[in-house]
Amino acid sequence: MTTDTEGVTTEAEEPTLTVDELAARAGVTVRTIRFYSTKGLLPPPVIGPRRVGHYGQEHLSRLALIEELQHQGMTLAAIERYLEQLPADLSAHDLAIHRALVASWAPDSAEDAPRADLERRAGRPLGDEDLDRLAAMGVVARTQVPGTYRVDPGLLRLGVQLLDVPIAHETILAARTVLMEHTRSAAHELSRLFRDEVWGPYRERESDPEHVAAMRSLSAHMQPMVVQALVTAFQRSLKEELREWLKEG
Repeated sequence: MTTDTEGVTTEAEEPTLTVDELAARAGVTVRTIRFYSTKGLLPPPVIGPRRVGHYGQEHLSRLALIEELQHQGMTLAAIERYLEQLPADLSAHDLAIHRALVASWAPDSAEDAPRADLERRAGRPLGDEDLDRLAAMGVVARTQVPGTYRVDPGLLRLGVQLLDVPIAHETILAARTVLMEHTRSAAHELSRLFRDEVWGPYRERESDPEHVAAMRSLSAHMQPMVVQALVTAFQRSLKEELREWLKEG
């Protein structure tokens, strides 16, 4: 067990994946993992008995982040520089949140994928029940082409992870409904505030080209800043709720 700086206790996860298992879970090849390791994009594995390397959730989360950065169009050299700027002690949880932030300001880009490609990207076989659950969560949708699915890349990894969570499917859907309702409400209120307090004064001077350009620049930078603020606020609120819940238990 480990305790973070704000008093919430979490389980420490030991590295348990072989390189083949890591490759399957991440949806990449073993060769890719070894290449990333030589470039310093992945930390070295923990060497166990018989000199077998073992990988953990941190490696899996880092691979997911690399995949997301590639999806954004970044070159390998740019990704290398990007990762070098991250704190060395980021946990798998922190990396997952960081990836979510990166993905959050990417344009929506649902893709059509045959089942074999979907399973490769998921890093595991997907049965009919798995696909039904992913469809119910809005991660995939069946198309008119048999065996082909419309995939939301930003939700795929999260959806696959939820397949293994020991929580009733109905509970996961109820949680998704709560999140959608409250995030939509927050987005509406923030948009209203931006429109009334920021856009309104600029509209009065919209004939000034410099102000129009400044307004467009501000709009382009708003989303990542707002998302980061929302995630940070939600994390702190959730920790407070967990702390109270643990006290009551």
